[in-house]
Amino acid sequence: MITILRTVIFSVLTTTIASSLGAITPDWENPSVFAEGRLAPRATSYPYPTPAEALAGNGYGSAYVMPLNGKWKFHFSAKPDSRPADFHSPNFDDSGWDEISVPSNWEMLGYGTPIYTNITYPFPKNPPFIDHSDNPVGSYRHTFRLPDSWKGRRVILHFDGSTAGMYVWVNGQKAGYVQSTKNQAEFDISSFVCEGDNTIACEVYRWTDGSYLEDQDFWRLSGIDRDVYIYSTADERILDFFADAGLDRNYRDGVLRLNTVLQNHSDLTKDTRLDIRIYDAADRQVASQSKQVRLNGNASETVDITQKLRNVRKWSAETPNLYTLVLSLTDNKGNIIESTSSRIGFRKVEIKDSRLLVNGQPVEVHGVNLHEHHQTNGHVVDRETMLSDIRTMKRHNINAVRMSHYPQSPLWYDLCDEYGLYVVDEANIEIHAMGAEHQGGFDKSVHPAYLPQWKEAILDRQRTMVERDKNHPCVIVWSMGNECGNGENFYAAYDWIKSRDTSRPVQFEQAGEAPDTDIVCPMYPSINSMKDYASRTDVTRPYIMCEYAHAMGNSSGNFQEYFDIIRSSAHMQGGFIWDWVDQGLLTKDENGEAYWAYGGDFGAYNYPHDENFCINGLVQPDRTPHPGLMEVKKVYQDIRFAAIDPQRGEFEVQNHFIATDLSDYDFSWELLRNGEKMADGTFELNLPPGQKKAVKAPIPSVDMNDGNDYHLSVYAYTRKGDEIIPAAHEVAREQFSLATGSMTIQKPATTIPATFNKDGNTWSFDCQGNVTIKVNSRNGEVYAYAVNERNLLNGSITPSFWRAPTDNDWGNNAHRRLNAWRYAGHNRKLTALTHDTDKERHIITATYTLPEVNATYVLSYTIHPDGRLGVESTLHADSDHMPELMRFGLRLPLDRSKDNFRWYGRGPWENYSDRNTASFMGIWEGKVDDQFYPYIRPQETGNKTDVRWATLTDDTGFGIKVSGRQPLNVSALDVTPDDLDPGMKKSQMHTSDVHHSRHNVYLNVDLAQRGLGGDNSWGRGPHKEYLLNDKSYNYSFIISPVIPD
Repeated sequence: MITILRTVIFSVLTTTIASSLGAITPDWENPSVFAEGRLAPRATSYPYPTPAEALAGNGYGSAYVMPLNGKWKFHFSAKPDSRPADFHSPNFDDSGWDEISVPSNWEMLGYGTPIYTNITYPFPKNPPFIDHSDNPVGSYRHTFRLPDSWKGRRVILHFDGSTAGMYVWVNGQKAGYVQSTKNQAEFDISSFVCEGDNTIACEVYRWTDGSYLEDQDFWRLSGIDRDVYIYSTADERILDFFADAGLDRNYRDGVLRLNTVLQNHSDLTKDTRLDIRIYDAADRQVASQSKQVRLNGNASETVDITQKLRNVRKWSAETPNLYTLVLSLTDNKGNIIESTSSRIGFRKVEIKDSRLLVNGQPVEVHGVNLHEHHQTNGHVVDRETMLSDIRTMKRHNINAVRMSHYPQSPLWYDLCDEYGLYVVDEANIEIHAMGAEHQGGFDKSVHPAYLPQWKEAILDRQRTMVERDKNHPCVIVWSMGNECGNGENFYAAYDWIKSRDTSRPVQFEQAGEAPDTDIVCPMYPSINSMKDYASRTDVTRPYIMCEYAHAMGNSSGNFQEYFDIIRSSAHMQGGFIWDWVDQGLLTKDENGEAYWAYGGDFGAYNYPHDENFCINGLVQPDRTPHPGLMEVKKVYQDIRFAAIDPQRGEFEVQNHFIATDLSDYDFSWELLRNGEKMADGTFELNLPPGQKKAVKAPIPSVDMNDGNDYHLSVYAYTRKGDEIIPAAHEVAREQFSLATGSMTIQKPATTIPATFNKDGNTWSFDCQGNVTIKVNSRNGEVYAYAVNERNLLNGSITPSFWRAPTDNDWGNNAHRRLNAWRYAGHNRKLTALTHDTDKERHIITATYTLPEVNATYVLSYTIHPDGRLGVESTLHADSDHMPELMRFGLRLPLDRSKDNFRWYGRGPWENYSDRNTASFMGIWEGKVDDQFYPYIRPQETGNKTDVRWATLTDDTGFGIKVSGRQPLNVSALDVTPDDLDPGMKKSQMHTSDVHHSRHNVYLNVDLAQRGLGGDNSWGRGPHKEYLLNDKSYNYSFIISPVIPD
């Protein structure tokens, strides 16, 4: 029997902190005050009048639940001293106040300023104190009436979350105070409510001492930003329950270990019965138990029940099989006092042999980090956006989500239970600005992780997370926080979680390989450190990166390389990409054009900010996927294909699922010759999880040495669909190169050389086919390539050594280190121009010096009799100090009417040398407008790799073709790098600031371009194999006209 504790009792102030804070210190500057009057945290559940209603589980629709979301009265004060101090009085006149939606963030509705900062606190750092002159306060009032059926019952006021500190009054009486950012808070208001109108008053402070524990890398927004409701219970109630739904040692039968806390608020002893029933997905009862319980007056009683289910349908992210647990409390006459319910999933999570297992099988974590973010609502995310995220994640082979860096809305966990995503649930703790382990030295004498006066606040955030979410099968790991130090307070937190829940491991990145983590979960490890851990034989813990593959802007390079290492060792088990969604907020510029704002916008230049460092998702704020997400999908796929003898159509299919047979999928193959399909077919497989099988596609017999390219592509598709993943959705792909064709130049149909004319500085060549080519002899530039007097060029062909820096380029200082290339092509000096003939061909050779980089650059044009123009570009360093190149290529400006882009190479989405495993060889086409991907901060975009040829034509089919003598990088855009490059300083530049040309299309024809990188965005560059560090480069291609039939 447990004596009831109606509220959370605060830890007593230590002598030290009492003397330093003093008697008049506000609660919101006292780390020992974080939950006055709050009920003990419990699992999310709702009371129902009957078991049938509990089984239906319509939470807010229960007769015992009343949502309070909607319009509330609101007053905004810029600082505490200007707040309306007596507003909680029931008779206060709020008729002059504004109305605000609850839930919401008040900054998103025009009150105060949204602030984005990564590490730096948005207030002066002096824990636990807050600047009284700049701490906005929101005052809320709301009136409600209780249903008549609640008369004589207890009433509980529930907040799913508010930011950051909140006082609560009901009918003028103080219910309590909480720092409940991202955590639930409940108050027993039974003694405060009355018949008729009842008034809730809430006073919300933007910053509190708890804000020192909430230094997450996201928008700093405020208000009552999660659901609010009240619910009613009898004096006897089901207070809480822990439904540990596991499996037996053979992973076959389900074992429910149910721990229930019953509460009696009356003075009388009551004889009751606890009934439990378990229902399957079709609402058929599959198990039941009852237990008589005597409830002493004003006390609680704990009831333990164990229930087994034979041959249970197990829960996993692949097979999210759910049961419904219904608990009912009855009186001694058999009358229902209260029912409640929870969906449960039977699964077993454990660490064995240094591997994380789910249901006895090792799981490869294909994860992402997720912040709560909505482009117009800030941190208030609606159900449809959550469903959209789950759809997109699962359609791209993502199976796990880390709650970065706080527990999210309870609805999210319900949806992950239902649709199948593994969740690492993380406590709302980040203390980054005070210092973090593995990131350099810091002063532990002032750091909350190491100070006893902060211990209870840190432990409370663990408790509220674990108690709220303990019944969700999707939660497979607890995380104690992020970048917050690893002092004694976290060792205590680890011990508490392990004592409270033995069914899940605990991870903590800050621990490294210290004892207070069950998983080694580094962030942004180097490739070498990954290889080192992979090769070790002494490890006992799995290696799952809590953050990696920083997806800021045009990123996600070398993603395949991560998994080459991960799949080399059993204890390397994946990780969580940073992160899912670009945290842009939708707003409009002075011209009314919409754009996504980031740090420093909204007038926040008076506050510290970190520019666009919040724009690092795999999807845009409206959930449009970035091109990099396609690479993630390919690498994350659980159906994989390996070559056996692909020239004979033989390959291996591997099933890396843990619970899914491949009979659920359809398969197809295609044989391509020079990018065009010449044969295709389908096949079926019955292949259990963890197995592999050889397959032979009946490809036609062809001579693979006939000078053509041949590729064999294989695909897997869903056979059946549901609301998350439709039927015929591609889940896996692979392409095998069977033969690489010759890229030699065909001989011209005519051998009559072009006619050469010289007119001042113009060298003109008239070729067969009515093709005219003109060279400016002053600078050696080809500026005209005309067919029937229609010039295809809209300017000169010029060298291109620079790209608009990506966010990763900025992060590794490439914009400065490689700045010499920015204008190297523009500032080149012509040192020689020659005109030679070779039989029927004219050869123009322009030699330049590039003073900024101390190199020699040569452009050679070969004019063929039939009007084809050969282009050869050569770069040679004249010293050992030539810097790495951004790109090596040429730019061809064409008239804007040449809007139809077609290419044979990798596609269809943009791809780069270190991000192209998902991009298959083929013939692709699209509009020039569609080649520009609108990264929120403009940067390099639109590249295609391994291009054999490309065309740009107008709507009549007239245009130009480039054909490589070796594979090319090609893009077709209506912008140049200068249009996307702010120069040496990163400016507040957005997609809406980009001026797209109405006159030109720029065809970029490159030998190579620097890789994107993606290990992080603050120092590491692309891997060395994707850098352009050679001291000489040479490539060539052919320009020819495209003339419609």
